[in-house]
Amino acid sequence: MKKLFFLTALLFISNVFAQIKGKITDKNGNPIPYTTVMIQGTYNGTSANDDGLYELVVKEKGNYTLQFQSLGYKTKKVTQDISQFPYTINVTLEDENYTLSEMVITPSKEDPAYAIIRSAIKNRKKNSDKTDKYEADFYSRGIFRAKNVPKKFMGVEIGDFDGSLDSTGTGILYLSETVSKIAYEKPDKIKEEIIASKVSGDDNGFSFNTARGTNYDFYSNYVEMGINMISPIADNALSYYKYTLESTFVDDHNQLINKIKVKPRRDKEPVFEGYLYIVEDTWAIYAIDLDSKGYRMQQPILENIKFTQNYNYNPQTKIWAKNQQTIDFKAGMFGMGFTGKFTHVFSNYVFRDKFEKKVFTNEVAKIVKDANKKDDGFWNESRPVPLTDEEIGDYHKKDSIQTIRKSQVYLDSIDAKGNKFKLQKLITGYTYRDTYNKWSASYKGVLDVTSLGFNTVQGWNLDSGFSFSKRDEEKGKYTFINSVFNYGFAEDRLRINGSITHRFNNINYALITLSGGSSINQFNPSNPISNLVNSVSTLFFKDNYAKYYNKEFAKIAYSQNVLNGIGLTGSLEYSARKPLFNNTDYVLIKNDKDYTSNNPLLPYNNSVAAFEKHNLMKATIGTRISFGNKYITRPDGRINIANDDYPKLSFNYEKGFAGNKDSYNYDFVSGLIDYDKTLGNKGDFAIRLKGGKFFNAENISFIDYKHFNGNQTHIGMANKYLNVFNLLPYYTNSTNDAYFETHMEHNDKGFIMNKIPLLNKLQWNLVVGFHQLNVPNYKPYQEFSVGFDNFGLGKFRLMRIDYVRSYQSGFQTDGIVFGLKFLNILN
Repeated sequence: MKKLFFLTALLFISNVFAQIKGKITDKNGNPIPYTTVMIQGTYNGTSANDDGLYELVVKEKGNYTLQFQSLGYKTKKVTQDISQFPYTINVTLEDENYTLSEMVITPSKEDPAYAIIRSAIKNRKKNSDKTDKYEADFYSRGIFRAKNVPKKFMGVEIGDFDGSLDSTGTGILYLSETVSKIAYEKPDKIKEEIIASKVSGDDNGFSFNTARGTNYDFYSNYVEMGINMISPIADNALSYYKYTLESTFVDDHNQLINKIKVKPRRDKEPVFEGYLYIVEDTWAIYAIDLDSKGYRMQQPILENIKFTQNYNYNPQTKIWAKNQQTIDFKAGMFGMGFTGKFTHVFSNYVFRDKFEKKVFTNEVAKIVKDANKKDDGFWNESRPVPLTDEEIGDYHKKDSIQTIRKSQVYLDSIDAKGNKFKLQKLITGYTYRDTYNKWSASYKGVLDVTSLGFNTVQGWNLDSGFSFSKRDEEKGKYTFINSVFNYGFAEDRLRINGSITHRFNNINYALITLSGGSSINQFNPSNPISNLVNSVSTLFFKDNYAKYYNKEFAKIAYSQNVLNGIGLTGSLEYSARKPLFNNTDYVLIKNDKDYTSNNPLLPYNNSVAAFEKHNLMKATIGTRISFGNKYITRPDGRINIANDDYPKLSFNYEKGFAGNKDSYNYDFVSGLIDYDKTLGNKGDFAIRLKGGKFFNAENISFIDYKHFNGNQTHIGMANKYLNVFNLLPYYTNSTNDAYFETHMEHNDKGFIMNKIPLLNKLQWNLVVGFHQLNVPNYKPYQEFSVGFDNFGLGKFRLMRIDYVRSYQSGFQTDGIVFGLKFLNILN
């Protein structure tokens, strides 16, 4: 046993220290961060960290020529006979000798940079194709810092994020690393095997840093950043950028490198600024050093983002390959500041003419078992970019904190403080937690103001209730038990309902829910009018648009993914339905208008119900299909990734049966098609088509009609209006026959608005929409809209505004719809 341990230790030590390391500085002794270090003639390399320290792993002793390359400095080669490990090579780099252009640019003569850029654009595809298929080793590190985070935000306790923040609200919130092997084929085929994953302060965590999200390809027309940013060498780049040839220099391969300054023509466009380095004659990218602003990416919280990419030339393959990429960002709001950096290193390239057919599948990444269990020895050997002192300190600090904060003694002590019961909690609510065993129980209190609402059936109403939850993150299981006690004061009635939900795993996400009790429901089960909007509309304007009925029910529902991209759902429900009537005429702002009745068919008759009391069984089965669905496999589950290149489909069959009258029974089939498409830098187009048909439904209850999501409040709450008619009365077109809905919307993402002087300073997006509803015995209902998204000031742009006109047998009405998207978050 001792011999085995000794041999293992020797192997461990030889592997850990089979490295060349050192520090890279300038002539004044200052560290040069993120210098690329390569073994000459190979794609085996690394990168220095912020402190100029580097570590390069080699497999055996011998004679090596190391190449040190950094923007602004002369490339340096050092040949050394490596006879022992670790081996230290410290390097001082000299400033690059730039040749400044002495050409005088007159109004009739353009800067020579334009000819270089045109050549780069012309050769863009040729250079891109040289690296369009490859295998490589990949390393990623991400760090996310916070500053001045308050102890409370909007009355909510924030805490110290498990020890990440100090007393001033400053610290590292997230630090993680991954090591993987990738196969890639442009534009978007990828296969990644993550062999190591490390998250500071979480020994069971998996890093989110995968290679899939790191393909910022400036050879493409667009660089995807949530919005399509225009590459400085895109086909249409000359319409968006100005260029200046600042200088040239000769690299160690005697190739002339052009340093070109890039400036936007219009500041508000999705563009970059900074420097682009282009190789003369081949017109390949030598390096990228570009910045952009958050407002250009329509991310107002983001202040600045900086991209650097370094490419290495291999004289044998004559290929310039990206070996290093860094992304630095700065953001902030409400006095809080955030900074971060992602470092990506590509090495050991193997370029392919083609891949076998089975290399790329719907599984884009796989995290191997025990990837998050690698010890320090593995990371010391495999990490190509040394940790900085800040990062080393964070790992040590959080590892120590984790050991303490995961212990039962500590968790019980923290729970004991929060679990103390006080008499006022009978009113405000109470939660008991057992964090170590991962369960909690809550009581909402008798004054849950977040549930407070008003409608003409119940008057003022609010909820209380109890809940219980238990989770098992490693197996992807959770159980949630919930009860709701709803009381309406004008109605003087208490309704109680509850549910039990259990998820079995996070592989196929099998989920079962049992529910039942008594509830008050809108006739439209989609609830087109939120509690908040209906309360304001009713109390202030006497517009009681929401119509309700009472339901006593018992229901079981089940869902799971049966194949990649295909999910099934099913449910069975018994319900007893009873009509309700208005019980109050209270209003905050008095006017002469009367409330409408609770009968959507006879809004001015308060004595006739919309339906007779009855009961019904209802069964549903449905499927949703996402074509080309991708996924990431983890030891603890699967993460599904939708493929936006294809439409999404869903089909449903619903059967009403066993009604107390046969006339209540029916059959109903429906379907939906969703498709979103980004049109380059010209915006996002989206379309949703919905249709359905009833059978044997001539005399069914009005509850079971197909109701459409109208809007008479002039308040919108969605990011996109693809599921609503913004001026349609809620129940005028309800049908028990057939229907077809068409919803289309195009958001220009600033493509037009950014080109209009003065208006471009507003940073609004132009949005146009079309909506049509077809039902038998009615002329088609149509809406045309034009408006502005990204509406607001500064960093707060959670609004949109639309002008809408509606037609049905001629012009119906028009109006302004105010999109308060933040209400969708709060509701």
